[in-house]
Amino acid sequence: MKLLQINTSLNTSSTGKIVCQIGKMCIDNGDQSYIAFSGRYPENRDIANTFRIGFKLDFYWHALVTRIFDRHGFGSIRATKKLLKQIDYIKPDIIHLHNLHGYYINIETLFNYLASSKIPIVWTMHDCWPFTGHCSHFEYVKCKKWEKACYSCPQRSSYPSSLIVDNSKENFLKKKRLFNSVNKMTIVPVSRWLDNQIKYSYLNGFNSRVIRNGIDLEVFKPSESKAFIEDYNLQNKFIILGVASVWSERKGFFEFIKLRELLGEEFAIVLVGVNLKLQKILPKNITSIARTSNQTQLAMMYSCSDLYLNLTFEDTYPSTNLESIACGTQVVTYKTGGSPESIFEGGGYVVNQGDIESVKNLIEDMKNGALPRISKKTLVDIAHKKFNKDNNFIHYLKLYKEILGISV
Repeated sequence: MKLLQINTSLNTSSTGKIVCQIGKMCIDNGDQSYIAFSGRYPENRDIANTFRIGFKLDFYWHALVTRIFDRHGFGSIRATKKLLKQIDYIKPDIIHLHNLHGYYINIETLFNYLASSKIPIVWTMHDCWPFTGHCSHFEYVKCKKWEKACYSCPQRSSYPSSLIVDNSKENFLKKKRLFNSVNKMTIVPVSRWLDNQIKYSYLNGFNSRVIRNGIDLEVFKPSESKAFIEDYNLQNKFIILGVASVWSERKGFFEFIKLRELLGEEFAIVLVGVNLKLQKILPKNITSIARTSNQTQLAMMYSCSDLYLNLTFEDTYPSTNLESIACGTQVVTYKTGGSPESIFEGGGYVVNQGDIESVKNLIEDMKNGALPRISKKTLVDIAHKKFNKDNNFIHYLKLYKEILGISV
């Protein structure tokens, strides 16, 4: 079997790591794996048959078209035509799509080709962009226009940002036509929440199968090192950790500032992934750490913390929740998207969005022993049963074989 995956990144970000893990799994199974991606080649590129889609000029032109005309997904024609030639050369048995947004591919050119090629398609949906006229998440603004037809987008200036034109209505209609032009497509939402949203969208005619993301349990496991506590003078503190690739209001950045005002100094709040601009507005009694690609270091931070706090207002199935539980640290999350789905019995607590007072009370109860603290061993056992990437991603291999009529 020849598998071709298409994604916005390779071995960076959660989706970039996922495509590499799926590719490696296929190779280990004796199949052939190819990955087409956008952006830079990562330093840790340990998988064969990878190639980049387009160049910097293609990316910048696509971004400019988006900024002015709100035509995200409709640039990069030259880069996409080159990709189609490579597809013809590879002759894959399955094409597995991931994130198609990111200023690198022309969905009209791609789906016109896919509709005529009859190659079976698996599309893992990591967010909501495939069924809206503009945004990748809508929960923060509580928008439901996408259920019928997008127009007058309330998030025009948000990613993928358009500064002048609102083209959400035309984008919606074109995406609806293009994505429904293919017959052999199976949609894979990464959470039950996302699957439920898709059922109300124009993609509800396709077969769907939820396959949750997994993580590398050889990396994310309890660490004995206390260097994190010593380096940041966190001794004798109840450590509350927050992690994000990019912090924003939607990711709960300002919720942590509100929480800091409510908690005593026996609590320490540590945010990982804070850029220089946001560092300047953080209170001095919140510890900020720059984004790190060192997963071993991140696992140590999870392990040393008393609680992982996820106050996001939009997400589909955050890997950070899984990583924390795998390192033996309980999670508290807002009731947002698919985030609560990672909180199994004893693995953490769920709080209604914006109820920072309840978050504060819950944290104090955890520290004072009013709420039971589950053991690290039990949390790690939960992770091995629910979050093991090898166990979760094997479902993709089974799906490929099922589509092709091959016995596993």
